[in-house]
Amino acid sequence: MLKASKAMKVAVVGCGAVGSFYGAKLCRAGQETHFLLYTHYAVVKRRGVSVRSRDGDFHVTPNCAKSPEEIGPSDLVLIGLKTIANDQFPKLLPPLVGPNTAILTLQNGLGNEESLARIFRPQQIIGGLAFVCLNRINPGNIQHIDHGRIVIGEFQRPPTPRTEHIAQAFRKCGVPCDITPNLAQTHWEKLVWNIPFNGLGVASAAGFENVLEGNFKASDPLLPCLTTDILLGDERWANLARELMGEVVRGARRLGFNVSDSEIEINIQRTKTMGAYKPSTLVDFERGQRLEIQSMFREPLLQAQRAGEPMPRLAALVRILEQLENNAGRAALPRRRSP
Repeated sequence: MLKASKAMKVAVVGCGAVGSFYGAKLCRAGQETHFLLYTHYAVVKRRGVSVRSRDGDFHVTPNCAKSPEEIGPSDLVLIGLKTIANDQFPKLLPPLVGPNTAILTLQNGLGNEESLARIFRPQQIIGGLAFVCLNRINPGNIQHIDHGRIVIGEFQRPPTPRTEHIAQAFRKCGVPCDITPNLAQTHWEKLVWNIPFNGLGVASAAGFENVLEGNFKASDPLLPCLTTDILLGDERWANLARELMGEVVRGARRLGFNVSDSEIEINIQRTKTMGAYKPSTLVDFERGQRLEIQSMFREPLLQAQRAGEPMPRLAALVRILEQLENNAGRAALPRRRSP
């Protein structure tokens, strides 16, 4: 049981943009924060973590470790790993988890809590969704562009006093934090944004007509990827984004979640304030890295199709992303600038 009277021991696993940003916030607020690092250990150990933000720049020096054994059992394990690394859970997490540890995943898409529940007791698992625009400029340097709210919820059960305690810890460090009574539904609400903007930002490299048809050949030329402002500024892409959002809403409803049509316009308006933002999947693609296709696109498609919702636009998008991932090494092309 977490005690409000003392600082939490927080282990951050996955110190990219999301993990570093929220871990740094907790560290600045006085939580005992440990970053688990490998490649970038020496840099972050020496320089700490710097956040450049419209809300005010700040710098912290968290504890750094090369192995989970160095950190040991923690009160809170904050997971910011890319979902393509979820197969590392059995190796990375057990040394950090004691009988009273809360495990909070801030990862994209569906299936992450289920992966954790195959290793730990479901009662220890909390899902979280980060509504934030971030980029890691280089190790230990994070650019916070817009938003920042997180929503957390217990896995397969209602909120508990522990949920409120963790939410309060985030609020005290300046992070708006809401609690959802229905984590599964909130995941689908987040997908209303993630699927069109993470997906189309990358898929635009295949060209509009190819995205509509869901067909791209290895010999086809790659076009520059599109940032969120260009997607919304082009009527064809904006309409396609809305169609994808509509499919996500209908798929969620088919699964029994009460996701409102209003989520479409809410997310359009949120995106307009982001400027020329590159979502995480676009950044990964431009770096020639693997994409989070399974959790963010393929799993939602499969769940909706099993429930009887065909999702043709999402099915075409998944095909394009799968084909483009095989060409990710070709992605380092001149970037298209926003007007």
